[in-house]
Amino acid sequence: MDRIDARPEDGAEYDLLVAGSGAGGLAAAVTAAHLGLKVAVLEKAPVFGGTSAWSGGWLWVPRNPLAVEGGIDEPASGPMQYLAGIMGNRAGDPRIAQYLETGPEMVRFFRGETQVDWLDGNLVPDFADGPGALGGGRSVVAAPYDGRKLGPWAKKLRPPLGVISLAGMGIASGKDIRHFFDATRKPASMLYAAKRILRHGSDLATKGRGMQLVNGNALVARLMRSALDLGVDLFADAPVATLSGGPEGITGLRLACGTRLAARKGVVLATGGFPHDPALQDRLFGPETGQRHYSAAPRENAGDGIRLGREAGGQLCRDLANAGAWAPVSLVPDGKGGHIHFPHLVDRAKPGIIAVRGQGTRFANEADSYHAFMRRLFDTTPAGEEPGCWLIADHRAQRRWGLGWAKPFPFPLAPYRRAGYLVSAPTLAGLAGACGMDPAVLEATVARFNAQAEAGEDPDFGRGASRYNRVQGDPEHGPNPSLGTLAKGPFHAVRIVPGSLGTFSGLDADRFARVLGREGRPIPGLFAAGNDLSSIFAGHYPSGGITLGPAMTFGYIAAHVAAGRMGQDTQDTEKTNGDFHAAV
Repeated sequence: MDRIDARPEDGAEYDLLVAGSGAGGLAAAVTAAHLGLKVAVLEKAPVFGGTSAWSGGWLWVPRNPLAVEGGIDEPASGPMQYLAGIMGNRAGDPRIAQYLETGPEMVRFFRGETQVDWLDGNLVPDFADGPGALGGGRSVVAAPYDGRKLGPWAKKLRPPLGVISLAGMGIASGKDIRHFFDATRKPASMLYAAKRILRHGSDLATKGRGMQLVNGNALVARLMRSALDLGVDLFADAPVATLSGGPEGITGLRLACGTRLAARKGVVLATGGFPHDPALQDRLFGPETGQRHYSAAPRENAGDGIRLGREAGGQLCRDLANAGAWAPVSLVPDGKGGHIHFPHLVDRAKPGIIAVRGQGTRFANEADSYHAFMRRLFDTTPAGEEPGCWLIADHRAQRRWGLGWAKPFPFPLAPYRRAGYLVSAPTLAGLAGACGMDPAVLEATVARFNAQAEAGEDPDFGRGASRYNRVQGDPEHGPNPSLGTLAKGPFHAVRIVPGSLGTFSGLDADRFARVLGREGRPIPGLFAAGNDLSSIFAGHYPSGGITLGPAMTFGYIAAHVAAGRMGQDTQDTEKTNGDFHAAV
């Protein structure tokens, strides 16, 4: 199918139908097509990519080929030791062993057989230090991609999230973002940033969007190009209403428009979980997470796949440590009376920035992962009180690193203040008054923090002690890359509310991505991937990339099962899965 505006034909038959076009769904589609199956992808939104297109594009895949080629050849027991230290007996989930075995194979397949290419994460550490942890070598990220290679399909790729991009231009982690942070300080970085911005401006004028694709945008673009090359039919504006089938399993589906499609080998549910389904949030999020939830995922991710799976007899996992992938979010006015949700993934760890709650006291290690930071906020918020905090920076830090949507120098601060997003005051006492805190408490908090930062240690919360903390900071700042004083007024603050990057609770499935019914047996022809599949890490967040890594791996596995290349030992799988559930 070459036309981007083509619609599915009523009664059309495919081998495999995929609901959802994030990395998990597209990985399933590309793999299945490579194995000779006729495949269609059905996307609810008018653009493809889902949350994956807004993400950093990182995958956590221990013992991946790029790490081995870089000289990081860890023993097979290393990743499991690390996970067991975080997850306890939940690390015995058969899906984890399957993932650790198949993940490197998946990375190798996409690099060798498709348009997907990777950059290594050999300097990217795990979130936690401890037994089995590595300071790098378990991550890969999609290599940058020229969007012009998508041809007219580039307009169907979900653009980067506007509030965290530069006029729609994605900025990658590592050297790319470092050049932008240093653009006003180093001539080479200024030249680099200027070239990127000029090319982006040219792309906007001639193509209507940026074509220098990085992060998750590059990953989805590469997967789309691979799918198109293999003859996969891609349909946008095609929400799935119901699945069809009977005792023999799932045999097709019906779209919301009434079109019916047949699936000889089955259906893969990969619609992005339920970050915007209030009913499921009420049932699965604990009261400590607050009454309002502000996910940074696309609003189309409203639990469709989970609903479809449950209607077919699938079971929803409710026994996870966390039902969501928590993230600190600030609310950016959209000019229409609503808000856009800005995820704070970078700024918290920079020198000169702290987080406080209540009357003005610190409560967490700001440089820990976004998930751990929010978990700490939930745990320290008194019962009955809505969780929230303030992210505070001195003027020097804000101008250097930015503070959420309030971008660093040379962007002026007045528009952010006028919008009511950024609160500023000449003194800490004035800032405290504007934010509803006790001035004396905030001044004492900052004085204590400053004294510790000058010494390079944070005995209160251990900020800067872990490898992950230090990487998130400023490598040119000493003695601790993540600790810097708040000394230069005016001072600035942004309000943080409970949010997420997606959800962890999803459909129960076996190690072959087959959705399990009430008796723990696979429902024939029904698969789950991405956030429609319950987190294999049981709601824990051991490292960056633990969403996209399993998403693509289990999409890859689902395609092999549908093609009859894997998962034929059904009885053994059912016993293994049953034994694990009985143990936990």
